[in-house]
Amino acid sequence: MNIPTFKLSFSLPSAPLRKAQTFLERHALLIITLVLVAISIRYWIYFYQNGLGLAYNDARSHLDIGRRVVEGLKPGLAQLGSVWLPLPHILMAFTIWNDFMWHSGLAGALESMISFVVTGILIYKILEKLKVGMLGRVFGVAVFVLNLNILYLQSTAMTELLLIATTTAGVFELINYHEKEDILSLIKSAFWIMLSTLVRYDGWFLFLYTALLVVIRAWSRKGYKMSEGVFILFCTLGGFGIFLWFLWNAAIFKDPLYFAFGPYSAHAQQDQLAEAGVLLTKHNLWISLQTYWYAMVFNSGMFPLTAGMIGAVVLWLDKKIPLRVRVATTALTAPLIFNILALYLGHSVLFVQNINGNTWFNVRYGIMMIPSFAVFAGYLLKRLKPLQWTIIGIFIFVTVFQFVSKDAVTIDDGRVGSSQKNVTEVSTWLHNNTADKNGFILISAASHDAIIFSSGLPMKKFIHEGTGTYWLSATSDPDRWARWIVMRTNDLNDQTFKLVKKSEAIDKYNLVDSYPFADIYELKPEYVPQLQTKPLFIDKSL
Repeated sequence: MNIPTFKLSFSLPSAPLRKAQTFLERHALLIITLVLVAISIRYWIYFYQNGLGLAYNDARSHLDIGRRVVEGLKPGLAQLGSVWLPLPHILMAFTIWNDFMWHSGLAGALESMISFVVTGILIYKILEKLKVGMLGRVFGVAVFVLNLNILYLQSTAMTELLLIATTTAGVFELINYHEKEDILSLIKSAFWIMLSTLVRYDGWFLFLYTALLVVIRAWSRKGYKMSEGVFILFCTLGGFGIFLWFLWNAAIFKDPLYFAFGPYSAHAQQDQLAEAGVLLTKHNLWISLQTYWYAMVFNSGMFPLTAGMIGAVVLWLDKKIPLRVRVATTALTAPLIFNILALYLGHSVLFVQNINGNTWFNVRYGIMMIPSFAVFAGYLLKRLKPLQWTIIGIFIFVTVFQFVSKDAVTIDDGRVGSSQKNVTEVSTWLHNNTADKNGFILISAASHDAIIFSSGLPMKKFIHEGTGTYWLSATSDPDRWARWIVMRTNDLNDQTFKLVKKSEAIDKYNLVDSYPFADIYELKPEYVPQLQTKPLFIDKSL
């Protein structure tokens, strides 16, 4: 990676070199931006070509949700659903109508790639705000950018990079507000944090944490009345996304808490894991701490993590930085607090192989602290000037080793962990045997979105939970609507099986194939003439 020249500690011998140094320092941010864009595009192409960009089951589900907004038997905003927050899928809708953007995953990866570039710039700007020199700023950006886990996730339709960008932007503006007491910076911070609350629920915790910091700052300066006004201003904008999500669930699903306690919620998933005795972090602080610690280690690497933690302590103890600014930088630790708390309360699940399970699952959550480590490591470089080149040398060594060994836990999680589903066999069967025939496929998107995506079939070929009247009719009388049924036989967690078994129409189907993740049933030939093969209902949807 070519990085801009930084300010040296000795005089350059010639005027041309001094001019070059001045030029590079003046245009460093532009150069860094262009380098980040080039790196982002290069790695998206790399992971697209080797097929890893779509390894995560969740990535394919995110893409399918975005596609259902613009195409299917019942397209519209109602397809955004109730569990996953809507902003990533809304952003996808602008490009996912294109088949290549959908099936390549680029419609989702594009927002991750832009977020990658934006976060690199923000790390640079935060370090500049902390009066870190060019060398420290570039080093901080490098800690973030030259991380294979970051480079992988920015090449996928996962939501982590978008969350990282919005939260980092919110913290940057929060630091500005604490430094200048500028209301415009407060409004900007609230805006970015509001966006983060529409990406992942981590943003909800950041909103609460930053709201507390804002009211403490206002109270300490101007008393109760001023703090009350500032608090209301910040919370009105910062919490607007949360309010909209409650309103959405109330309007669409008749329950404002449907996202939290509905049948497809994380709460329902965690309850099943707890009953199975594998949710080891719940109400166990030590295992929660240990689990997230190893998630951070595997995602960031031990050296960047150590440098970041030491840098955080050094920053907090540095009295040259105003206390109000140091307090604002504690928002960078919000992901650490949130994830440990979520694991302890049983609201989140994270498996680290050989620590609290025998597989990987959601280990990518540890990536959320990497921007914070990048900022703190960049600051550490400023304070430990005699050891600057030693720190840089060690970082280069461990980074080269990571890239040579292709050691990225997020890739392992997506490729062989519990976050992946190799549905190639069942999706290939569907593509080869249904593409040129009339008829709908009845399937639960909640259980089998990866199959829908990997089949390469148009979304309007599928009847699923989001198709309204089609779903209700097909699950009641499948033989009138579904030429094929894809479901896990005898698994009541599969909504298709749970509902179809009540109709007793399964006797009219042949089990044509059985695979690890689903079985395929086809309507017997004598019943095909009675089958409805064309869209019939006109549903009013958002």
